[in-house]
Amino acid sequence: MDDESVRVSVTLRLGLSVCVPHICPCGKDLDAWGRHAFVCKHAPGRTQRHHALNDVIARFFASAGISISKEPSGIYFDSVKRPDGITLVLWHSGRAMAWDVTVATTLADSDFLASSVTAAAAAEAAASRKEAKCADLSASFSFQPIAVETLGPSNDSAIDFLRELGRMISAKVQDERHIAFLFQRLSVTVQRFNSIILYDSFSSGSDLWPFE
Repeated sequence: MDDESVRVSVTLRLGLSVCVPHICPCGKDLDAWGRHAFVCKHAPGRTQRHHALNDVIARFFASAGISISKEPSGIYFDSVKRPDGITLVLWHSGRAMAWDVTVATTLADSDFLASSVTAAAAAEAAASRKEAKCADLSASFSFQPIAVETLGPSNDSAIDFLRELGRMISAKVQDERHIAFLFQRLSVTVQRFNSIILYDSFSSGSDLWPFE
């Protein structure tokens, strides 16, 4: 990661001030922890982050030798919704897999209390919302939500899935380190985009970035 991504990652993890309080381009106030930046619906970095994470998952499948299709249509009954991707071969129990990636903000007001009590609470809540949203998925597919938090944790079922995928890659290339590499790649992608999304909260020409 670049130096700024490391700085933002460390300060968020330690609960330190990550920026000077300021006004987001959307008009909302940002505190010294930049919490609004990570939930602002106008931040272009959020869409970029989603595509980047989905690309990482797609590359993992490719490394395991599993054919996939990204964002296919016609998977949901009477709906224009699309999953982030599907496997083109059977995954488990005679069904292919459809997956969807989402990012939960660990320190968002809606998840702050639960996150302070239980690790990955925000990720589990986001995964449950994805499952409810995708309840009309064709029965020929199993569904795997992949929910990661801005501070790192993922939902339990995604961890199990990623470990299995990592083992398949490791078996293919004869290198057990690929399980760890898989989780590291996802984590680094999230932390890099934390920095990018925080940067989105500064107005063009702002002298508040970088914060030193």
